[in-house]
Amino acid sequence: MTATNNSNKVNQTDPDVIDLGKLLGMLIDGRWTIIITTAIFAAIAVFYAITATPVYKADALIQVEDKKGGMPGLSELGDMFASDSSGATEIELIKSRNILGKAVDDLNLTIKAEPKVWPIIGKYLERRKQVPSFAADSASTDSAEQARVIRVAKLEVPSVLLSQPLQLIYQGNNQFQLYHDDILILSGRTHELLKSGDGSVSILVTDISGVAGSEFTITKIPRIAAIRNLLTNLSISELGKQSGMLSLALEGTNRQLTLATLNSVAKHYVMQNVQRTSAQAQQSLDFLKKQLPELKQKLNASEDALNDYRLANHSVDLSLETQSMLQQMVDLESRISELAFSEADIARRFTPEHPNYIAFKRKQKELLEERDRLADQTHALPETQQEVLRLTRDVEVNQQIYLALLNNVQELNVAKAGTVGNVRLIDTAELAEFPVKPKKPLIAVLGTMLGGMLSVAFVLLRAAFNRGVTNPEELEEIGLNVYASIPYSESFAKRFKASKRKNAKPQSLLLAHYDPTDLAIEAIRSLRTSLHFAMMDATNNVIMLSGPSPEIGKSFVSANLATSLAQSGQKVLIVDGDLRKGYMQKLFGLTWDDGLSDLLCGDLTLEKVIKKTEVEGLDFISRGQVPPNPAELLMHKNFTEFMETVSKQYDIVLIDTPPILAVTDPGIVGKHAGTNLLVTRFGVNPIKQIEVTARRFEQSGVEIKGVIFNGVIKTAAGRGDEYGYYSYEYK
Repeated sequence: MTATNNSNKVNQTDPDVIDLGKLLGMLIDGRWTIIITTAIFAAIAVFYAITATPVYKADALIQVEDKKGGMPGLSELGDMFASDSSGATEIELIKSRNILGKAVDDLNLTIKAEPKVWPIIGKYLERRKQVPSFAADSASTDSAEQARVIRVAKLEVPSVLLSQPLQLIYQGNNQFQLYHDDILILSGRTHELLKSGDGSVSILVTDISGVAGSEFTITKIPRIAAIRNLLTNLSISELGKQSGMLSLALEGTNRQLTLATLNSVAKHYVMQNVQRTSAQAQQSLDFLKKQLPELKQKLNASEDALNDYRLANHSVDLSLETQSMLQQMVDLESRISELAFSEADIARRFTPEHPNYIAFKRKQKELLEERDRLADQTHALPETQQEVLRLTRDVEVNQQIYLALLNNVQELNVAKAGTVGNVRLIDTAELAEFPVKPKKPLIAVLGTMLGGMLSVAFVLLRAAFNRGVTNPEELEEIGLNVYASIPYSESFAKRFKASKRKNAKPQSLLLAHYDPTDLAIEAIRSLRTSLHFAMMDATNNVIMLSGPSPEIGKSFVSANLATSLAQSGQKVLIVDGDLRKGYMQKLFGLTWDDGLSDLLCGDLTLEKVIKKTEVEGLDFISRGQVPPNPAELLMHKNFTEFMETVSKQYDIVLIDTPPILAVTDPGIVGKHAGTNLLVTRFGVNPIKQIEVTARRFEQSGVEIKGVIFNGVIKTAAGRGDEYGYYSYEYK
């Protein structure tokens, strides 16, 4: 069967079919990765939930009523205005800089003062300390003295120091020093307004506690930044559609400051609503107050003129007819004056084409015509009566107008004082009983779930991207016979790892020698039996082992196979044919010098390079000095003569060579060997890489007899145990 045909055979598997058993097996194989990763994420989540700064939430309730407001106290022409305030409009009004800025100013939210703490857990440790009460007696407890608290009532800095942290160091006895970048700015005591030498920095610290040497960080942030921070933590919503009930909520890490801030926002919102509702009355009141002094002067002037005329004419009295005419003229003048005061308001509210404005002008015109008619009637009176009538009319008109304005001023003052607006604070701010953040149980659960999902995804992705061969059948399907599947040896892995440590005690690394019952050795014994039949038609007794890549266990297989052959009573020579990086001498506890390269260079004889091992019947030749031209040495006739000589002296000659995909040495050595074997590792070498390796040997004229599948691991996914020795073990 050709490699091409076998490749087609592999591809016959339907890729759309999901093997649930295999997926479950992958998860079982990666159980420790999943468990450890999930545990780490759960621990991190719990740690964060415990150490995170708690966030408190305060809420308040405001009612916005549909109310109509106007300007009471003017006249019947001062009709009430309709004003509707929708929930969305009021919400945006609360979020305005006008409202939030006043709360920021009231509570000095532009000043951030807090103790200097360690990263991550510093705030948690600080919260564990007992915070003292400044209203308590000066003699505090030891735990209270360790708590660090500071309150800054005023802080002014130049623009270059805005958002720049200042360091305040407490000196004890209410004294402190203020630094910026380790430069002393000022020093002084609490409850004193302190200024720097150039006057650019001033600070007023009202309270400070802690041991001497306690450090605090003081920062002055721009007012607009403080407003944005407040707006970020403030949430406003309308309870129900067009219900007019606004729910205000504010989150913060400081319980009392959060409560005070929300109450301040609600207070200023209600106050501005009242001011907005009484704004029209205030404007009218301001206008009338400006007119009163002028009317008072006119009244005084008219009274003086009347008195002077009567004195000059010896107290002229008016007849009954003239008095009646006077009363009519006074009434007309009073009504005309009232219209004159209302004209500015009417012109502001209505256009000249509006029916109300047209009616106003018509009424004004009628009164003026009536006044002119009465004026014509006065011309028939005697001159003295006319003058007295005119002067008396002026006094009466000015007096009535002045009294009317005084009444309007009083009415407007009463109306302004009684203005309540269309907003009511139903519930003042209250704090929730427990912090709203962090939600510790939820964080712990989510952290654990996240760790589990990520670890499962990692295990599945790792398995998906691992293209290494895990089933010996894949090798046979490309035309390579599998002579043995050697299980992974935990015993050898631990001992080999320990030998790499510094000051490690020397110990044997030949697994077949110190632990002959290991499953890997049982598999190698099976390989020894298979080789006995495979070498029947071989041209000589030389066996070469190579592989596609480094770190696949060729030296381990070669050394233990040689040991197993020697233990069966054969005389065996094992040669480290990796003249570049061979390290087989470590497995035998020998040295690398006086080896194969020295022999091929002619520096040493065969007898000098052959070393005895701890295994009877097993000799070893190390790599020797690393030559500059390993391939040329192997192509030299000395290597041919060497192979012919040792083939006659030993029953089996086993040569371990470097990877064929890295160097050409195995192709040269393979021509001198009667049996050539390829070592691959479980889950490491992809099938394509093995195919390229076999093709490379074929191009060199070397026939690969079979494959040794090394490092097989039994998995729950059902891979690697088809040719293994896990099911049965006999000791």
